[in-house]
Amino acid sequence: MIEPSGRIPLRPLGKVLAARERGENTDVIEQENTRRRNHEIDSQEHLKAKGRLVVLAAVFLCLYGVLVVRMGHLAASNPHEAQIQSIGSSIVAQRANIVDRRGRILATNLDTHSLYAETAHLTDPRRAADGLEKIFPDLKADKLYKEFTGKRKFLWIKKRISPEAYQAVHDLGDPGLRFGPREMRLYPNGKLAAHVLGGASFGREGVHSAEVIGVAGVEKTFDERLRSPASSANPLELSIDLSVQAAVESVLESGMSLLNAKGAAAILMNVYNGEIISLASLPDFDPNHRPKLPSSGDPGNSPLFNRAIQGVYELGSTFKIFAIAQALELNLVSPETMINVSGPLRWGKFKIRDFHNYGSELSVKKVISKSSNIGTARIAQEIGSSEQQNFLKSLGFFDIVPLEMVEASGGKPLLPKKWSELSTMTISYGHGLSATPLHLATAYAAIGNGGYKVTPTLQIQENQKYGDRVISEKVAKQALTMLRSVVTEGTATMAEVPGYPVAGKTGTADKPSPTGRYYEDKVITNFAALFPANNPKYVLVVTMDEPEDNTGEEVRRTAGWTAVPVAAEIITRIAPLLGLRPQNNKDNLFRVLPAKMN
Repeated sequence: MIEPSGRIPLRPLGKVLAARERGENTDVIEQENTRRRNHEIDSQEHLKAKGRLVVLAAVFLCLYGVLVVRMGHLAASNPHEAQIQSIGSSIVAQRANIVDRRGRILATNLDTHSLYAETAHLTDPRRAADGLEKIFPDLKADKLYKEFTGKRKFLWIKKRISPEAYQAVHDLGDPGLRFGPREMRLYPNGKLAAHVLGGASFGREGVHSAEVIGVAGVEKTFDERLRSPASSANPLELSIDLSVQAAVESVLESGMSLLNAKGAAAILMNVYNGEIISLASLPDFDPNHRPKLPSSGDPGNSPLFNRAIQGVYELGSTFKIFAIAQALELNLVSPETMINVSGPLRWGKFKIRDFHNYGSELSVKKVISKSSNIGTARIAQEIGSSEQQNFLKSLGFFDIVPLEMVEASGGKPLLPKKWSELSTMTISYGHGLSATPLHLATAYAAIGNGGYKVTPTLQIQENQKYGDRVISEKVAKQALTMLRSVVTEGTATMAEVPGYPVAGKTGTADKPSPTGRYYEDKVITNFAALFPANNPKYVLVVTMDEPEDNTGEEVRRTAGWTAVPVAAEIITRIAPLLGLRPQNNKDNLFRVLPAKMN
């Protein structure tokens, strides 16, 4: 038997025959050969297994090497770019315009460009860096050069640039500097109505498109509607009147400057449907270049702070008409009822005083026109704490005003922790409860429209929009008559505007300090006005923060010298813009009354 080459035979014939002749056991030869053959087979299989392991290890090593190289590439590139590129095609850039009540543009879109660098294609990184520093002074050439020559392959330089900057970069002629199309939000009127509009910024971004999102004001409140492709051709129409807004801001800014005030605010609202025609807060900002939120300090010092709807202040004597109106509603007094105003009025260790000595008695009408704290406090005592709380709650002073601006949520009124009898007395003349100028405008609208609560809105209302009745028509008329007397013979005589009779109430409140006490020489002044007084259509609230009139021998800080003349000038400027025809101020003020609504 011949075995294949290299293979050990199990029973070699020569050895078997020789063993038989010697009388040996031939099985031993077979067993030995079997063992040797099995050992040889095992050796061969072991070598094959080792070879397979070597090949497999080499494959894994290559894969790991590729992974490491890819991770290194991603680490050196812009960390957002991979994700941006994958979703870039889904970014919807178009955003609907915002217009005023007459269709004039408040916010629109502008096609511009972004600027980025693909560093591998830069022909002269040094020259490119130096050129960009000249075009954009906020960039540093050395830093740019370091990034251009580093490991990053992609680099954002500017998210949006002007047409002039686009041309200047283009003239540098470096193929590594590249442009992407951008749609940016443009506010063509600059600062005008800045707090109402709020501002916009970029959301998701790609090289070829970017998502514009609202960050404040109506831009954020109506963000979903403004971004919707279905609404992009239909502008968002606001109740704001651009011409009136411009006049209000101009007068307010001048008044703030003349009176050395820290800040100012004004709200003009339709008393019948709550439409806000103008809402201004100073200092303000340009939404085209919206500043960053302050990281420290008092938020109220930031130009982003909206004093009209976020400023929670004690509103001073503007509150007195509410106490009087409630007392009239409860039949506790009539306009001619005489009230004891001798003082000071003592409650425990506290004393309530008037700004002037008004003698021993004043009529209810005079309590308002002369602005007597003592008289109002005595009337509030008769009303009682529980009734007062219910009435002020019905006017909206317990809740946030639901205006279509995200900032409105910051205007939550501050109520006393314990509503004692002393609280009832001081709140009646505007101390001890803090609210926003928007709360005040809303409450005064109820007096102007015949007794109904309205909800302020920045959207145009087709019809009158009344809420619950809060006072009777008779009491609303009586309260309006008293407010008119404040202008004709009381603390707001500077509010008399030729051709446009005004009714209103002044309010001066000491400003609280961070220590919990009050400043001795800093106040918040307010004037709440209804006009035309014979048939009010609008309520105007003007607020001044730390005003000082230095035109006389002594510094004057009260509302009659600060907020009132500013409000009068605003009414003078805007009444014709609102379509109001001048009339004789001495005519019968109430020959035309608001229509009764059920």
